[in-house]
Amino acid sequence: QVQLVESGGGLVRAGASLRLSCAASEVGQLRRYAMGWFRQAPGKEREFVAAMTWFAPGTYYSDSVKGRFTISGDNAQRTLYLQMDSLKPEDTAVYYCATSISATYYSGLPIDYRNWGRGTLVTVSS
Repeated sequence: QVQLVESGGGLVRAGASLRLSCAASEVGQLRRYAMGWFRQAPGKEREFVAAMTWFAPGTYYSDSVKGRFTISGDNAQRTLYLQMDSLKPEDTAVYYCATSISATYYSGLPIDYRNWGRGTLVTVSS
């Protein structure tokens, strides 16, 4: 079982930037999985934001964040990041990181992810 903890959320104005982090409880745990970021706004379903693998240059973004958000990880493969630029009010949500079912498979479907953090709240004011 991988324990994930997200951080970096907060209240910002539209156009600002934030960087979210997702840390694993033990070094080396994340390297066994492709990773994803999802978000859930009040009253809405959880939606895909971005995903990546550690061992291949593969990244995948939802259309709503493509060009504004960047997913990455540190060299120790212990922390996952989500750099969010040009934030919009519609980006307001709780953001979650999660591990995929394997090291090489990632998708935009929550069902394909196993371990989830508890989320960090991002609020973007207009």
